Amino acid sequence: MGDIRKVNPAAVVFMYFIVILFTVLAIYPVFWLVVNSLKTTQEYMLRSKFALPEQLFFKNYSIAWRDASFTTLTLNSIFFTATTVISIIFLSFMAGFAFAKLPSRITPVLHGSFIIGILITLQCIMVPLFLMIRSVGLYNSRLGVLIPYIGIGLPIAVYLATEYIKGIPTEVIESARIDGAMYLKIFSSIILPMAAPVATTVAILSVTGTWNEFMLINILVSSDKYKTIPLGMQMFSGSLATDYGKQFAALTIGMTPMIIFYIIFRKQITKGVSAGAVKG
Repeated sequence: MGDIRKVNPAAVVFMYFIVILFTVLAIYPVFWLVVNSLKTTQEYMLRSKFALPEQLFFKNYSIAWRDASFTTLTLNSIFFTATTVISIIFLSFMAGFAFAKLPSRITPVLHGSFIIGILITLQCIMVPLFLMIRSVGLYNSRLGVLIPYIGIGLPIAVYLATEYIKGIPTEVIESARIDGAMYLKIFSSIILPMAAPVATTVAILSVTGTWNEFMLINILVSSDKYKTIPLGMQMFSGSLATDYGKQFAALTIGMTPMIIFYIIFRKQITKGVSAGAVKG
């Protein structure tokens, strides 16, 4: 029998060409941004936009960091993201456990209410959400940001958690109940460890969605002490819009955490997305 793994060399060359082409298209804008962040505004305006800098002007980064108060922005982004992710994972898997393994007559109604939430876009609820947050006195507060963030992230997380937990054998839970384990113990010792792959998927979606979120926090806070990195970028589109060196430096700073996040957790991201896609 012939080797079925043989592939036409021309097809291999073509596939590699496509892969390399898309890699360049993805990486070049990042490279261009970093290169131009190391130029002065005068050099950027007077020379070719694609030329390398004559001299590396790292001062753009220190000025951009100071002018945008990146220390405060970064700490706020970390706080909102970490709190939101932990809350979404804990709440969604508790709900998913109840929907999948503790059914009742009200389960379809409650589960359906979460699924409907997946279909509602953020733009549809921004105005009523703003009015509700302001009416209860949570405008311009951390809690006023966290509650919407968690609520918006829960529908898809509950759906993924419920579908995954349905695949866990009910016999495992019944055996634990016979041994005297309470539902909270079963949840923490059995459900969460077995659902770790889809929990990774939920965490990935929540981290990227929360860290990069702009529209919602833009209407829920006005004080600089609560602003996050995406919102801090806005100042460079106003009075500093023509100061391209500092603008590019600020964009590079804002982009770096997500790149580092991917580099560190790339294997977990790949496994988590694959597991979530298969089980979901």
